[in-house]
Amino acid sequence: MSDNSLRLVWIYPDLLSTYGDQGNALVVERRARQRGLDVARLDVRSDQPIPTSGDIYLIGGGEDRPQRLAAERLRRDGGLHRAVGNGAIVFSVCAGYQILGHEFINDLGQREPGLGLLDVVSTRGEGERCVGDVLGDIDPPLGLPQLTGFENHQGITHLGPTARPFAQVRLGKGNGTGDGTEGAYNDTVFGTYMHGPVLARNPLIADLMLKLALDVNALPPIDDRWYEALRAERIAAAQQPA
Repeated sequence: MSDNSLRLVWIYPDLLSTYGDQGNALVVERRARQRGLDVARLDVRSDQPIPTSGDIYLIGGGEDRPQRLAAERLRRDGGLHRAVGNGAIVFSVCAGYQILGHEFINDLGQREPGLGLLDVVSTRGEGERCVGDVLGDIDPPLGLPQLTGFENHQGITHLGPTARPFAQVRLGKGNGTGDGTEGAYNDTVFGTYMHGPVLARNPLIADLMLKLALDVNALPPIDDRWYEALRAERIAAAQQPA
């Protein structure tokens, strides 16, 4: 990686890319390049060490056994902890979101330690899976428009005192706790259950990460017509009667 590049790290595509969440890496990379930024993207497989000098780290969703394997390897590796200590931004989805918490229920029905980078604990719900379109209001301090995404999970994620909800849902289950929360964040670490890929549906979330990585308040404008058309179509579809 060049010292002058924006360093984007996609973690474990061989384990955590079941639901097309690798599209999030494509969106961040494209939106950076559209603004003339040099981007060095590194896809790190589960048999490779996590680099500690990245600017933005992305983790996707996956099935139960790959999630357990990913958590075990990330705990042993320790690189993501060191990267966050260096000020890196982390954006995680579904299984990746649960891994960033204190613990979750693994494929063996056991409590699996997470990385402790988010103050959340995930359990397994007893009822129906949370499946379908989601609309929500992103936490106002983040200054982002309405959240749109698709959820497909059995997990229930409870937020601790130092985690803020990423959004409050208008439609959908979100964290599954019944309190209307969706996802969580703390400083530069973010987690959500939203697929879609979520950054294609919500490109300003990608821009937020770029601004945090670059330590700037604004980015040069780009042509967002394609993204806005996708957002409008998915929001309208979610609001249609079942």
